[in-house]
Amino acid sequence: MGKVITFGELMIRLQPYNYERFVQADHLEFTFGGGEANVAVSLANYGQDVAFVTKLPAHAIGQCAVNSLRRYGVDTSKIVRGGDRVGIYFNEKGASQRPSVCIYDRAHSAIQEASAADFHWDAIFEGADWFHFTGITPALGPNVVEICKEACKTAKAKGVKISCDLNYRGKLWTREQARAAMTDLCQYVDVCISNEEDAKDVFGIEAAATDITAGELNKEGYKSVAKQLADKFGFEKVAITLRESKSAFDNDWSAMLYDGSSYCFSKLYHLHIIDRIGGGDSFGGGLIYALRKGMDTQAAVEFAVAASALKHAIEGDYNFATIAEVEKLAGGDGSGRVQR
Repeated sequence: MGKVITFGELMIRLQPYNYERFVQADHLEFTFGGGEANVAVSLANYGQDVAFVTKLPAHAIGQCAVNSLRRYGVDTSKIVRGGDRVGIYFNEKGASQRPSVCIYDRAHSAIQEASAADFHWDAIFEGADWFHFTGITPALGPNVVEICKEACKTAKAKGVKISCDLNYRGKLWTREQARAAMTDLCQYVDVCISNEEDAKDVFGIEAAATDITAGELNKEGYKSVAKQLADKFGFEKVAITLRESKSAFDNDWSAMLYDGSSYCFSKLYHLHIIDRIGGGDSFGGGLIYALRKGMDTQAAVEFAVAASALKHAIEGDYNFATIAEVEKLAGGDGSGRVQR
């Protein structure tokens, strides 16, 4: 089995302790995270050979970011060093009916100001068989759209499977910008990951009879969304995560995986959330692992959803669930009983 390559931005995460609001906090927790880096950590924890690609400054904070991945077994040798800034995001954890708040401070980060000449994709993809990126990365700017396109073109030419999580972020670009860029990039994608909002925000494809703010989902509508996405871009598989939000603490969580012929829905998990950031990324990491292991469609979506359900109980962006823990939960043991 070859190497997995993920590409994106690794950021500093600054967060008030416990559930304090920004305005009342006088000190912040300091960790790292970012969509594609989160996927890389998940895969490394599953024993996969995975490398994360980005650009980070050569100073001490940039090195801290690199070390945050290296300690969990992610290959950081392909990270380009240069630029002046590590991007930052501030996170205020929600509680009960108060939602979480995320504020970005990532303008002029090293990766946002990177150029296509920084990345030698032929060399990066040597020995690789899977490439993953998200819609967050091209949202950083037109130059990063071009970097993503060069990566996808090279990966496709080398026969590397490509997965993409649409991950629309309205604070980074407009729907029109997202649609133009992602329509171009998705022509290279084999496995598309979306949620109940992304398909609508990026491509205007919407599930019928669904109100995400009321926590009401219509499974039949999502079958239509998945088929429309697959028909439009020729995706081999389309995964849609389904979050029914009752409060900041309590969500129902499941997913569907469409393989061109069958629609497989996972079991539903009733989550009491510790930290939901990275939940979708842990689904992506679980799905990539399952598909690379040759699991069938139903088994793959069950593994991915179980992995992401466990992540919601782990602080920080990264998922530290083991294969055994994921398999146990996917197999039906969600009791949370003490393991002795």
